[in-house]
Amino acid sequence: MTPPIDTRHVRHAFGRAAPDYLRHAALQREVEDRLLERLDYYTATPRRVLDLGCGPGRAAALLRRRYAGAEVIALDLAVPMLRQVRTGWRRPLLRVCADARALPLPEASVDVLFSNLCIQWLDDLPALFAEFRRVLRPGGYVAFSTFGPDTLRELRAAWAAVDRTPHVVGFADIAGVGDALLAAGFRDPVLDTEHFTVHHADAIELMRELKAIGATNADAARARGLTGRSRFRRMLDAYERFRRDGLLPATYEVIAAHAFGPEPGQPRRGRGGEIASFPLERLRGSRR
Repeated sequence: MTPPIDTRHVRHAFGRAAPDYLRHAALQREVEDRLLERLDYYTATPRRVLDLGCGPGRAAALLRRRYAGAEVIALDLAVPMLRQVRTGWRRPLLRVCADARALPLPEASVDVLFSNLCIQWLDDLPALFAEFRRVLRPGGYVAFSTFGPDTLRELRAAWAAVDRTPHVVGFADIAGVGDALLAAGFRDPVLDTEHFTVHHADAIELMRELKAIGATNADAARARGLTGRSRFRRMLDAYERFRRDGLLPATYEVIAAHAFGPEPGQPRRGRGGEIASFPLERLRGSRR
């Protein structure tokens, strides 16, 4: 279970980072390229494609190129990010500002739902995947990536040596993500995890990079005041024990997943067991 996330903080942080996001988001681009490769598993021709948490729209543009006949929607929580999206004029992208937990889309209206390193900023995976299921057409395809609990483990350990206040957001593990997908009724989910290590000259450089991409501490239980100089200095000193070959590592655990939308009536797992729902027309003539 992940801690509560401050959604207003997330919106503000990514909005502030929007103008220079792509310049600093090398890891995000690498993960995005790998996630795009998973689209090879979807062989149908989509009519509508959703890039959820689109940021400045890099993936949305690539999705438009890949699916030339589809409507591509670039959706993000932060308006300044959407302003960075190049919509084009021949086949313009549709930009939508919305919360992923309440998508302004009809039921069964999306063929491909793509989301790169976004859903870690949402603290209720069952509710999120229920919304994914609602908008995805039967047999539609969802592909997403998210950060796992090993992400920034060095920074987390350095702060833990100073105080017990959360300074790094906790993320769901691969088992939790997989369970939530299955509980929502998605078919044939495939998940894997990979660790990336980014090196920095010092911990201050790391934190500047995190701020530049909007990835700041959004834990709702975080301390709101300024960090004292002495505590900050102690954190920097604690991080130094990870230094190797003159550089400090920052680990990122990336969970990537894809699955297919369930057919109508496929059950979901609820607290009291499986819950199935059927269109009314499928029940006609079945009464005895």
